[in-house]
Amino acid sequence: MSDESRPSPARTPAEARTNARTAAVVPAAGRGVRLGPGAPKALRALGGTPMLIHAVRAMAASRAVSLVVVVAPPDGAAEVKGLLDAHALPERTDFLVVPGGASRQESVQLGLDALPTDYDIVLVHDAARPLVPVDTVDAVIEAVREGAPAVVPALPLADTVKQVEPAAVPGEPEPVVATPERARLRAVQTPQGFDRGTLVRAHETVADNVTDDASMVEQLGLTVVVVPGHEEAFKVTRPLDLVLAEAVLARRRLNDGF
Repeated sequence: MSDESRPSPARTPAEARTNARTAAVVPAAGRGVRLGPGAPKALRALGGTPMLIHAVRAMAASRAVSLVVVVAPPDGAAEVKGLLDAHALPERTDFLVVPGGASRQESVQLGLDALPTDYDIVLVHDAARPLVPVDTVDAVIEAVREGAPAVVPALPLADTVKQVEPAAVPGEPEPVVATPERARLRAVQTPQGFDRGTLVRAHETVADNVTDDASMVEQLGLTVVVVPGHEEAFKVTRPLDLVLAEAVLARRRLNDGF
């Protein structure tokens, strides 16, 4: 058989993902009560701009991301669409807003349902992590392209961690039952990246003990890999986090022209 007539070898999943299109789903339907009363957390201002816009820009900063799907509060899709239209966003990236559900898991599912069929890599990013650097986003995408079904950025822990027996009455002392080995622990961030088929299957089959999308993939028995996270990709949850985010943003604008 000549070289010309010999059939081409089948591509591996990793090879097929080398040029796969990437979309990001940004669930932003939560209220964020720990941040205090007022607008939903994702719509709180950071440096005069809603945190959601910062998070969307962070995803769109990666040239690999060609679509960002924002999952809005169920009754707030029009408001979120207006915000996206009112702020400068990269022209090379498409944006879509869909109403969310009652839980984060349901909202991510609705974002997945809205994706066109020609996207094979999906990022899921917290709107409350507005300052994640583009290098972290790109590292997650690259690891999925290289064949990982699920990827999370994460940081080593600085503090010793104790496992405790929760108190029967809030505020009561809690007994320590174990001290996990800190070297084996990581604090996980977003965006988390997935082979689309894997993430869809996880949402179709896993309903219990869900802490994040990667934990759903773990329950399928698949391997989730870690890439280095970044200290500026912290989650804005409490008022002090917002103060820190303002400081980071001010430093970026001063030093980097961000």
